[in-house]
Amino acid sequence: MLAEHFPALLVVTPLVAAPLIVVVRSARAGWAMALAACLAAVLMAAQLLARVAASGPVSYAIGSWPPPWGIEYRVDAASALVALLVSAIGTASVVYARRSAAAEIGGERLYLFYALMMLCLAGLLGMVVTGDAFNLFVFLEISSLSTYVLVALGRDRRALTASFQYLILGTVGATFYVMGVGILYLATGTLNLADLAVRLPQAADPRAATVAIAFITAGLGLKLAMFPLHAWLPGAYAHAPSAVSAFLAGTATKVAIYALARIWFSVYGADALLRDIPVAPVLAALSVAAAFIASGAAIVQDDLKRMLAYSSVGQVGYITLGLSLATEPGVAAAIAHVVNHGVTKSALFMLAGAMALRLGGTRFSDLAGVGRTMPVITFAFVIGGLSLIGVPGTAGFVTKWALAGAAIRAGQPVFAAVVLLSSLLAVAYIWRFVECAYFREPPAGAPAPGEAPASMTGTALALTAAVVAMGLHGAPVLGAAGRAAAALMGGAR
Repeated sequence: MLAEHFPALLVVTPLVAAPLIVVVRSARAGWAMALAACLAAVLMAAQLLARVAASGPVSYAIGSWPPPWGIEYRVDAASALVALLVSAIGTASVVYARRSAAAEIGGERLYLFYALMMLCLAGLLGMVVTGDAFNLFVFLEISSLSTYVLVALGRDRRALTASFQYLILGTVGATFYVMGVGILYLATGTLNLADLAVRLPQAADPRAATVAIAFITAGLGLKLAMFPLHAWLPGAYAHAPSAVSAFLAGTATKVAIYALARIWFSVYGADALLRDIPVAPVLAALSVAAAFIASGAAIVQDDLKRMLAYSSVGQVGYITLGLSLATEPGVAAAIAHVVNHGVTKSALFMLAGAMALRLGGTRFSDLAGVGRTMPVITFAFVIGGLSLIGVPGTAGFVTKWALAGAAIRAGQPVFAAVVLLSSLLAVAYIWRFVECAYFREPPAGAPAPGEAPASMTGTALALTAAVVAMGLHGAPVLGAAGRAAAALMGGAR
């Protein structure tokens, strides 16, 4: 049956679409092929999620070589959920890009943009489904290399600078990760993640495991923009094309978080992390710093996209704070925030891109009076901002409440206080936008009231509606996140 090959086809479909788009060399055909590949990925990820829920994890041996000798794709409740998130946001970003990318990139390079989007999507999905530590590195590089070029396609020279900075730091991160994997291979003789979990406790020198997890955490920490390894993110998100910012904000850092959680809990195990390696307290301290410092930095930005970028660093701090608890409720809250924040931040970057298209930029001076110029888009942005704050009725509230509850159950009420107090900083930077949009007069020469093209507005509003839906009915996401956390923690030895 074709469904038996979905773990491989999930990666192969966008990977094959990329060179086909280059061969065709047509922006319109490239968009259609990219959209078809994304929709296929969504359907396959949804089927795999349902299949895992019904009958347990799915193992797929590449080339019929059984693991651990061959490369294994392994899909469980955690990887299926993240794969569905990535493919869904990829689909929304491609729909949004039809008008957005055409305006920001231009016709000559547009087909290459869609090819690069498919390469990035294939790399991210490969990172999610692979059960091999080195194969994860390969897919990490595929997604990263395409991301560097996507960021560089921004409309001014600052995009080139941001891309170069991302390339340098991303290369350092990838090098650290592969060094850690190499140490694990020398200590255990295997690269299969499940086999590593069995062999690692039996390694002759326990110091190798400590050094390896330090390298892997630093490497993936750069990729997920863990504070203070986040220097690449503000520039990359602020100066990339709007569709790229929306896509990366909802996927790239989230997949790196998943990869780190997979290695921590499924390979090392929560007990080993707490007993032998002081990872949890260090991560908790960095997470608290991110929640306050990055959110504080967001307040003083004069560009909306840059404000959202610093906000992302702070929100990643909440996710890593949940991981640092090293308990199943904490990990479940972290995964739920991966999903909810991914959807929320993608929606916000799409809304910001819609404003930029009509108003000529995203500096607050450009956005004065946008509440009257683009009332629907502005109102939707405020809803997304309420989700970042964690107001009841939005997705952000559901996961912040879950995170605070997990912290209290873990005997860390101070972390619950961190979640509450740092959310007040989100109130401050979202209020800056509200004040600019509703309490300032539009500048001279501002366009007449109206909205962005329907494909952009409709996609952004659909994601905003999903933010509200997940806030009013959070049980499905929390349930899926709970099963994902059980899969990650259950893989521990």
